[in-house]
Amino acid sequence: MSEIYELLAIRYAHNARRSPENFIGGDPHDTDMPLDYFVWVIRNAHRTIVVDTGFGEQQARERGRDILHPVSEGLQAAGVDPDAVKDVIITHMHYDHAGNNDLFQNACFHLQDSEMAFATGRCMCHAHANHPYNVEDVVGLVRRVYAGSVQFHDTVSELAPGITLHHVGGHARGLQCVRVMTARGPVLLASDATHHYRHMDEGKVFPTCDSVSDALLGYDTLRSLAKPGHIIPGHDPKVMSLYPPLSKQAEDWIVRLDIEPAEGG
Repeated sequence: MSEIYELLAIRYAHNARRSPENFIGGDPHDTDMPLDYFVWVIRNAHRTIVVDTGFGEQQARERGRDILHPVSEGLQAAGVDPDAVKDVIITHMHYDHAGNNDLFQNACFHLQDSEMAFATGRCMCHAHANHPYNVEDVVGLVRRVYAGSVQFHDTVSELAPGITLHHVGGHARGLQCVRVMTARGPVLLASDATHHYRHMDEGKVFPTCDSVSDALLGYDTLRSLAKPGHIIPGHDPKVMSLYPPLSKQAEDWIVRLDIEPAEGG
């Protein structure tokens, strides 16, 4: 039987940029269109699962990103003890989704076969393909494979009652989204299958992309898994204004995705 979960988005970093940087082919509107960076928490009385692990200060400096709250701080504010987390889902192995893995010493990491194969395969010989990855994060996950603390998934699988993983691809070869049963019905953590709401809504693609065609087809997959208002993009600051904060202290930092948004997502 399915279980019901609380679902949190924790905003840990920010990048100011203009809209032409966010679309293949640019954007004639040329407006402010920043990126927010999130990790997510799925929890109920039986389990707590972290989705993605973010990046730290070194990657922030090297890539010109601003850390607002370190991921460890966000987890602490949400009442999550990293040492007690038994499962971590990595949606894909890009630097902003697969760093800070040393926070979770006792966890099993879940990722798609195709993502590990891509991140350690021949395409990484090319700077354009390897740029979104951080080699130390990749090596860290390879070490976890040898330690027996990685579980691989292929296309679609159930991680736990009410939580399923779905391969989408496009932005990254092994990108997966996470469907979570909540009190308001299934909510889909799309991760970078759609960076902003605009990407899916307008059928446009973010410039960092392994396959444009797979990214476009991925929008159909997202819509088949959840209603539009239940699909959570990977980097849209609008998420913070749409959803209620976990607490007054967490305003503009940690929000509840399992509660209906203030207006249509």
